[in-house]
Amino acid sequence: MLTSLGLIFLLGLLMAAICQKIHLPRIIGMLFTGIILGPYVLNLLDVSILNISSQLRQIALIIILLKAGLSLDLKDLKKVGRSAVMLSCVPATCELLAFVIFAPMILNINRVDAAVMGAVLAAVSPAVVVPRMVHLMENGYGTEKSIPQMILAGASCDDIYVIVLFSTFVGMAQGGHVNALDFANIPVSILTGVLFGALVGWLLGQLFELLYRKGSYVRNSMKVIIIMGLSFLLMALETMLKGMVAFSGLLAVVSMACVLKMWTPQEVAGRLSAKFGKLWLAAEVVLFVLVGAAVDIRYTMEAGLAAVGMILLALVFRSVGVALCLLGTELGKKERLFCMIAYLPKATVQAAIGSVPLAMGLPCGKIVLSVAVLAILITAPLGALGMDATYRKLLQKNGEDTII
Repeated sequence: MLTSLGLIFLLGLLMAAICQKIHLPRIIGMLFTGIILGPYVLNLLDVSILNISSQLRQIALIIILLKAGLSLDLKDLKKVGRSAVMLSCVPATCELLAFVIFAPMILNINRVDAAVMGAVLAAVSPAVVVPRMVHLMENGYGTEKSIPQMILAGASCDDIYVIVLFSTFVGMAQGGHVNALDFANIPVSILTGVLFGALVGWLLGQLFELLYRKGSYVRNSMKVIIIMGLSFLLMALETMLKGMVAFSGLLAVVSMACVLKMWTPQEVAGRLSAKFGKLWLAAEVVLFVLVGAAVDIRYTMEAGLAAVGMILLALVFRSVGVALCLLGTELGKKERLFCMIAYLPKATVQAAIGSVPLAMGLPCGKIVLSVAVLAILITAPLGALGMDATYRKLLQKNGEDTII
C-alpha cells in the first residue's frame, strides 16, 4: 500500500506539474496518472488501495466541500436562490432527455436502457467544479453576482437528483416499477441534509465559543480534526438512514461549514479555510488519480464515434438547460457562457456508478460503461480547461467594469 501511495503522490504531482507547464489543467495529468497506474493498464496499484478507493475519494471530496462551505456567504447565496435550485435539476433533466430521445437511434438501444445511460451521464462532477468555484470566490471573480456560489450550490445538489433517477431507472431496467416515493425523496434529502448540517454547525460554533469564554482555547488544527470527524459521521448517517429517511450527507457537510462560519469570528473562519486548503493539496491528488484508476480504458475503444457524437449532443441539451435556469437573472452573456462551461465536466459520479449496470448483469451494462468512460475522458479536461482558460475573460472581478 505504501508503494502505491508513493506512486500516486509523486507521479500524480509530476504529471500535474507537466500539464501546468504546458498550460493544461492539473487535473488532466492526475487523471492520466490514475489510468496508467490503474488495473487496466500497468496495474501498479495495490489491491488494498483499490478496495478503499471510493472511501478515499469521498474523504477528499469532504475536504473540498468543507473549504467551500467555509468560503460561502449565505447572504450572497440568497441573491441567486432560484437559479441555484434550478441548476440542481434542470440541466441534468435536459441531458437525460437527450439520451432518451436520441440514444436509441444513435446507439441502437431501447428507451429504458437510454434512460439508465442518461442518468449515469447527467451528473456534473463536484470534484472538478467545486475547487474551481472556491478559487474564484477567494480571488473575487464573479462574486458580486454570486456566480461561483450559485454554481457550487447547484452542482452539490445535482448529484443527489441524478443518483435518485439512476436508482429508479435501473429498477425499471431490471423489470421493476417506478416508485413515486423515490422522486419525493429528492427534496426531502436536500431539506434534511441542510437542516441537520446547520444544526450541527450551530452547536459546534456554540461549543467553540463556550470553551473560549471559559479559557479553554481550542487550536485551529484541533478544530479541523473535530470538523473532519463530524463530517465523516454526517456521511455515515446517510448510509444508516437509508431506507428510513432520505438524507444527503454531502449537503449536510456543506451546510455545517456554512453555519459554523456564521458563528465564528471572520479571522478564525479564514484560518480554518486556509488549513482545509492545505489539506486539499494532498487530497486533490488522491481524488483524481483514483478517479483515473477507476476508468477502464478498454471500453473507450468499443464506444466509437457514435458515442462521442451522443455525448456532445447531450452537452448541447445540458447547456440549453443551464441557459433556461439563468433566464431573468442579471447575468451578462459572458457570465452565462461561463456557467455553461462550468456545468460540462463529468468524473466522480460516472466513475462511481458507471460500472453498476454491468455488475448487475443488465444488457446495457457494457455500452453504458463505455460511454461513461468516454464522457470522463472528454468532459473532465474540456470543462476544467474551459473554466481555467476563460474565467478571467468571462467573469467580472471585484472592482472592474461591468461585463456585458
